[in-house]
Amino acid sequence: MVAALRDEITRLKGVPGRPNLKPSGMERGTEPKPPGSCSERKRVRGSTRSKLAIHEERTVTLAPPRGSRFKGYTSFVVQDLTIRAHVVNFRCERWQTPDGDVMTAPLPAGINGHFGPELRRFVLAQYHQGQMTVPRLVTLLRSLGILICKRQVLRLLIERQDDFLTEARDILRAGLSSAAWITVDDTSARHKATNGFCTQIGNAHFAWFGTTGSKSRLNFLELLRAGHDDYVINAEALAYMRQRALAAHVIARLVEHQERRFVGRKAWNAHLEALGIPALKVNPDPVMVATEGALWGSVRAHGFLPDTVIVSDDAGQFNVGQHGLCWVHSERLVHKLDAFTAENRAAQATVRDLIWQFYADLKAYRCHPTKRRKTALRARFDRIFTRMTGFVTLDRLLMRLNANKPELLMVLDRPETPLHTNGSENDIRSHVTRRKVSGGTRSDIGRDCRDAFLGLLKTCAKLEIAFWDYLGARLAVPGSHVIPPLPQIILARARSP
Repeated sequence: MVAALRDEITRLKGVPGRPNLKPSGMERGTEPKPPGSCSERKRVRGSTRSKLAIHEERTVTLAPPRGSRFKGYTSFVVQDLTIRAHVVNFRCERWQTPDGDVMTAPLPAGINGHFGPELRRFVLAQYHQGQMTVPRLVTLLRSLGILICKRQVLRLLIERQDDFLTEARDILRAGLSSAAWITVDDTSARHKATNGFCTQIGNAHFAWFGTTGSKSRLNFLELLRAGHDDYVINAEALAYMRQRALAAHVIARLVEHQERRFVGRKAWNAHLEALGIPALKVNPDPVMVATEGALWGSVRAHGFLPDTVIVSDDAGQFNVGQHGLCWVHSERLVHKLDAFTAENRAAQATVRDLIWQFYADLKAYRCHPTKRRKTALRARFDRIFTRMTGFVTLDRLLMRLNANKPELLMVLDRPETPLHTNGSENDIRSHVTRRKVSGGTRSDIGRDCRDAFLGLLKTCAKLEIAFWDYLGARLAVPGSHVIPPLPQIILARARSP
């Protein structure tokens, strides 16, 4: 909001606004050139024809001139699509038992009201994967011969989706309990005409989204509980409180009490009131730090984030547990500096060049980590981020980045950790698109379904499962492929080398 107001004031004054800076491109710029040639790419693209399953063969004839000789056939494969309305009248048998009760044959699995599983799959795929709006979806269905209204489409999108919501929650639990690293990000969201935030959590095997009204560390810890609602005082919780400088006598009150687990926020707040902690006037806020510690204790008590590195863009709410920073966001700070003299621009260009070269060597280290290269990279980091350039703003920024050395160099101790949060940026872009297309949600179930299906869609893409096939398997569409529960696949991928 402050940035928008400043831009408006600049426009009204008639002075030039902020420059439109393009992305730095450090990640792509440090990638080696692909070895494949253009001819190889064409050969790969053409080879997909052999993978097509032929469903029908037709012979095309012609009337040749008299005296012509038959020379066989030439094959020409054409892909087509059949989309049409298919109405079925189920005549369910009814029987009266000797006891006088009436029995009616049940409908086949997957039927929701007067709409079959194939139609439900089409609606869910078009809305969540195709990013269609509900009015356009209604218009499309009616043009295909389906008698349906907007309210019925909304019911197909949000009602009776408990199985999908449960699987999305279990995906988060499986990911948090098995991941060596996760990346996180958030973006703005609208719910019930109120501004909120959507948080993304994921890695190479899964993605999960949760929309809430806050982006605080307290909110992030609540999301990391993955659906559990308890507060736990254990060794991890106490270590968290000490790290956050909670007063020793406050920690002593929590330790001396025999109760260590509290179900629900109401029970936890009542416990704090009984101990007299809200009445204490100490810094930092004892209620906030104690609650964060109890939430962290709950996260660890359920087996989540056992030895997991959380990689973020340096937003304060994500700084919990083992924390790593995104190099792309760090370099962007140097890229966005305003330089007004030739000397400042030269210093900025030199530092950016050094960071790019260092980043490329970190990527090479991830592939072949050695103790010698690890020591050399640490010393090189010090030389880059402790240099004095004479550009005061740049020097202050380098000092700030140098203070984040343990988090920026997390990859030296954990080579499997990514150097950026591009995965989260890419995942959350779909939520931004949905927000621009459809605005916000109006009901809690609508919000939950939007987040759950977006997470399921992204998880299927990472597991190389077609979202169409996934929906068919879950909605009991006849002839669909059998797809195991996604949490089982995530755990199997995490265990595989």
